[in-house]
Amino acid sequence: MGDAAGIGPELIVKLFQQGLPTPAVVYGDVFSLQRAMEMLRHQHRVSDVSTAFKELKIVACQTPMEALAMPVGVIPVISCGIALDESVVMGEVSAAAGEGSYRFLVTAIEHAMQGDIDAIVTAPLHKVSLKKAGYDFPGHTEILAEKAGVDHVGMMLLNDELRVILVTIHMALAEVPQHITLDNEKMTIRLAAKACDQLGLKQARIAVAGLNPHAGEEGRFGNEDRDIIRPAIEMMQQEGVNVSGPYPGDTVFMRARRGEFDIVVAQYHDQGLIPVKYLGVDTGVNVTVGLPFIRTSVDHGTAFDIAGKGIADPSSLREAFVLAMKMLAGKG
Repeated sequence: MGDAAGIGPELIVKLFQQGLPTPAVVYGDVFSLQRAMEMLRHQHRVSDVSTAFKELKIVACQTPMEALAMPVGVIPVISCGIALDESVVMGEVSAAAGEGSYRFLVTAIEHAMQGDIDAIVTAPLHKVSLKKAGYDFPGHTEILAEKAGVDHVGMMLLNDELRVILVTIHMALAEVPQHITLDNEKMTIRLAAKACDQLGLKQARIAVAGLNPHAGEEGRFGNEDRDIIRPAIEMMQQEGVNVSGPYPGDTVFMRARRGEFDIVVAQYHDQGLIPVKYLGVDTGVNVTVGLPFIRTSVDHGTAFDIAGKGIADPSSLREAFVLAMKMLAGKG
């Protein structure tokens, strides 16, 4: 469910109201979802939508199997050992909400590792609330990797026009160059190939973006592209991976969008995420590659500024759900 003070509960209620193609269980909080539903009922009390929200019921359950037995029109919720209340104010940082978002995710991970659920689709959490609760993680990705016991994962964002995977994720820009290593480059290229394979793209065309302007211009603007990134690409080519680059970061995403490449390996967070999000956060999806289970997510944040107003768009969450189902079908 993500952070209870954000738009996550509202997005989930809207998603269930619209109808899901397959059964799902919410790892979250009954009170928070009920509050979101009541808000939407009040907002749409004179419209046809209100009828749909009235027909929805939120029911606590203990296991995913119990959730499977729930009839249509029920939002089954596993509360994960925490119950929130009115002290969590919409749009405000809260240690209680941070504690909840951590427990919801960790419980879902445990169930995924046990094979009780097939995939995890996450609504946004708030990093400050998470830290206030005593959990010093930069975000979902790092929690997922630690709890799943995986050393290396990749963060991929995609929409209908572009796919991007990151070499470095949540770190200060000043720290990025020291993390541009042969091992990190090769690992991310491998993860890019794996991600495309999961999406049904065999022998995907992988482009690697340079770190520096103009991909360094043979050392004129930094040595990383010439001395680290290019050798890593050549090593992966020798392994049979269809990868090329490094390409200047100011043109490679345009070339990928035009169909020249299937995925771009970006060197740092904003280099890769700005092009994807510029095309629209309503259809973008975040995928964690390298986990022993499938995990997709929205590509936006908790949106505290509109939380509790009933205007949040569930499109990205729906896209994340649909993509998880697609990846499961490919896995099978």
